[in-house]
Amino acid sequence: MRNLSPVIFIASVLFILLSIFMTLPVLLLASSDAPNAMAFVESAAICLVMGIIGMLFTRRYAKDLKPRFMFVLTVSSWFIIALLSCLPFYLSDLGLTLGEAVFESTSGITTTGATVLSGLDTMDRDLLLWRSVLQWIGGVGIIGMFVAVLPFLRVGGMRLFATESSEWTDKALPRMKTLSRGLLIVYFLFSIIAVSVYWLSGMSLFDAFNHGLTSIATGGFSTSDMSMGKFDSNLILLEGTFFMMLGSMPFFLFVRELHGQHGVLFKDQQVRLFVTILLVVPALLTAYRWKIATGNFDLVDGYISTLFNVTSVVTTTGYASDDYSAWGPLAFVVFFFLMFVGGCSGSTAGGMKIFRFQLSLIVLREQLMRLLHPRAVLTRNYNGRAVSDEIIASMIAYTFIFLLSLLLITTAMAAMQLDFVTSISSALTVLTNVGPGLGAIVGPAGTFAPLPEAAKWILAVGMLMGRLEILSVVIVLSPAFWRS
Repeated sequence: MRNLSPVIFIASVLFILLSIFMTLPVLLLASSDAPNAMAFVESAAICLVMGIIGMLFTRRYAKDLKPRFMFVLTVSSWFIIALLSCLPFYLSDLGLTLGEAVFESTSGITTTGATVLSGLDTMDRDLLLWRSVLQWIGGVGIIGMFVAVLPFLRVGGMRLFATESSEWTDKALPRMKTLSRGLLIVYFLFSIIAVSVYWLSGMSLFDAFNHGLTSIATGGFSTSDMSMGKFDSNLILLEGTFFMMLGSMPFFLFVRELHGQHGVLFKDQQVRLFVTILLVVPALLTAYRWKIATGNFDLVDGYISTLFNVTSVVTTTGYASDDYSAWGPLAFVVFFFLMFVGGCSGSTAGGMKIFRFQLSLIVLREQLMRLLHPRAVLTRNYNGRAVSDEIIASMIAYTFIFLLSLLLITTAMAAMQLDFVTSISSALTVLTNVGPGLGAIVGPAGTFAPLPEAAKWILAVGMLMGRLEILSVVIVLSPAFWRS
């Protein structure tokens, strides 16, 4: 138990911070706009009491956290915070079941954007604000996890960039504290800019605040059932596209830019491929939509709409301005595979991440060259640095466990009498934290509310697994971890 004391102590601090955030919807809105104030106060009180009790019982043993128990802290804190975050939804007047409340809060904290709620246009504003705040908290938590925690645990994409980070921190940012401060400054700055730009472009201040938070967090929660389609503005769609792209790029590179290392952002291989995908795929899909259109098709409006929705799926944000699953069979298939992609490592985006596809191509090229030249001495380089066998093994392990998880969740959904498209797209969208799935039920025009209660619990776990890079969860759940 003493070994877990630092874990409990730090988790208790997080509970107290969560209780503070729970008061924001009441503090930021007038009392007339916060009809669920009592639900938020009760939820904050529960989290505060849990946090204080946890700190009091473990403060004597709260010493340095051992590396092994950082796994436990990372996984347990995300799971417990997802459960506690559901309290305002569950205690409100929405009448949600516990599974629905947990699904909604998990979707928020993991920045997935899938929802069981409808009637958002007339919903209480305090609950809408809480959804957006949850995604904003999740976004900054994700950045911190990928940059500071997962590389140390030898899990996740940032391992590939560890040597790069150590090199520039030795010169420009000598301490991790400086890096953390820089990441927070960039995240706050981008959020403020997004809110301001949306507001100046015609959104109400409330809509601008909510969408500004969820755009940078690549979360996708909106204040309307029509999502971004509510605003019917090409300018807002272009702004949303830009902010989603910002949130999906490596934040540590933005910090380097701020510290005078200009140009590092677009020298990064994953950033270049990410931008290329977002330029090429929408252009091709727009041409396809124009070709199959039966009436007049405005190329400018069509391209902007396609660009926005493709960016939303690739960045795993989950906004929609149109029901893209109805754009024809080719578009349907393209969007399905785009759900795998994700943004860059070290960003708020989910998915498999760009760098894994690039490493796969490097390995494929290496194998082809070995067939042609068996005795050749080949090197693997990514961003000008050698890629070790350990990193390749980690990538293969992640890909295997991802596909296995996809298979198991899809099978579980199908066992509940859901059709194949709903089953596989639901499983895929939670593991990649995209948000909407495909099809009539969970597609951009639907919600996850019609799914069985058990399905919502399974999908909530899937969101957390996807957010934690899956391997972290598997390691903590393995008997060998606790035996050793």
